Amino acid sequence: MIQVNDLRKEFKKTIKSPGLMGSVKSLFNRKYEVVKAVDGVTFEVPEGEILGFIGPNGAGKSTVIKMLTGILTPTSGTLEINGQIPYKDRKKYVKEIGVVFGQRTQLWWDLPLTETFSVLKQIYQVEDTAYKKRFDFLNEVLDLNEFIKSPVRTLSLGQRMRADIAASMLHNPKVLFLDEPTIGLDVVVKDNIRKAIQEINATEKTTIILTTHDLNDIELLCKRIVMIDKGKLLYDGSLNKMKRNFGQAREVNLTLFHSADAEKFKFNENFNIGQDDLHSTIDHKNIKINFNTDKVTVSEMLNYILKTSEVRDIAVKDVDIEEIIRRVYKSEVTL
Repeated sequence: MIQVNDLRKEFKKTIKSPGLMGSVKSLFNRKYEVVKAVDGVTFEVPEGEILGFIGPNGAGKSTVIKMLTGILTPTSGTLEINGQIPYKDRKKYVKEIGVVFGQRTQLWWDLPLTETFSVLKQIYQVEDTAYKKRFDFLNEVLDLNEFIKSPVRTLSLGQRMRADIAASMLHNPKVLFLDEPTIGLDVVVKDNIRKAIQEINATEKTTIILTTHDLNDIELLCKRIVMIDKGKLLYDGSLNKMKRNFGQAREVNLTLFHSADAEKFKFNENFNIGQDDLHSTIDHKNIKINFNTDKVTVSEMLNYILKTSEVRDIAVKDVDIEEIIRRVYKSEVTL
């Protein structure tokens, strides 16, 4: 379905000396610096998969998505989606994709949602019978009836996101790009959006590329992730494999009988290791410790805790995916 091979995108950035003289010089003798936004990224996405596409701010995620949607032309490399090259076959290609940007909307601000959908129906040339069937399905999945006649400007953020997803799916696209679809939403609305995405994927076999900073989205929706940083591919594989291979960390949560006892704990000094391999947060009687089990075993940590203070409650769990990815970004582990 989606094939990306050695994809690269470079931008020229003007280098200007400071001050007025620097501005004058740049008029006659401009100097440029080449910035590699995307540097040799390769991956494939089969039909019907939900792929988590993640990376820190400035990693090159948005640039890759813009090339995949046909907005930008690559400097070099190849990409093909459903047999088409996005930047060459753009008019034909855009009929087969849907795009949702969490911080932007494709809806008309002053129009009722029904009229917005009617306009999109005409733009994508969707037949009446197909449109009705499609709308009924989206209404069932996304529960649009309660605000379908309201102007877009009156919708809450959660309602607008549901409407945006529906708008991107009206023409039954084969590929759906979701950029931060749950940003700024409360827990209940996030859960509803995630269920809707799962339902659309399961029912329609829609291929979905999801970019997000909310790692709960990744854990609940994606079995596979592609991670990039500084334009380069860091990891391409299953989420479970990443946890298994690089989750050699544990988290201990404990509650003390007396908050004053928290001062007794000197975790890094006792085990003689740095903050990268062991860090703790203390909130009165509650303490959370994240530690690398290659440096400190679980039994060593528990023995130290129980010897140091009276403990009311204690729990040990595997580290969250968020902690693993934090360590990857900080180059504490190599993928």
